[in-house]
Amino acid sequence: QVQLVESGGGLVQAGDSLRLSCAASGRTLSRYSMAWFRQAPGKDREFVAVISWSGSRTLYANSVKGRFTISRDNAKDMVYLQMNSLKPEDSAVYYCAADRTQFTTARVRYDYWGQGTQVTVSS
Repeated sequence: QVQLVESGGGLVQAGDSLRLSCAASGRTLSRYSMAWFRQAPGKDREFVAVISWSGSRTLYANSVKGRFTISRDNAKDMVYLQMNSLKPEDSAVYYCAADRTQFTTARVRYDYWGQGTQVTVSS
């Protein structure tokens, strides 16, 4: 069993930056693909970014490409999402997720989820 806890969310202005963190416990994350998803009010949870277990592969949603960077530190069982040039449309609850078997953008494939952290970007 893997427990994930996100942190780092908050209220910022458009153009600002935030770094989200995801801390894992229970099992080492070193063999899990890790992803960030987000969910805005009234919308489905959507893929944001994924990183392979080794960190050698990353993939981003088109809406965040060039602005967000996902990274991981397997020694600390941590995953990060650096968010730059934030826009009001980035406002959502951001979730960290772990998958043992696949490098995937598909929400349904992920086995473990955190409770989420709120990001609000004002215009």
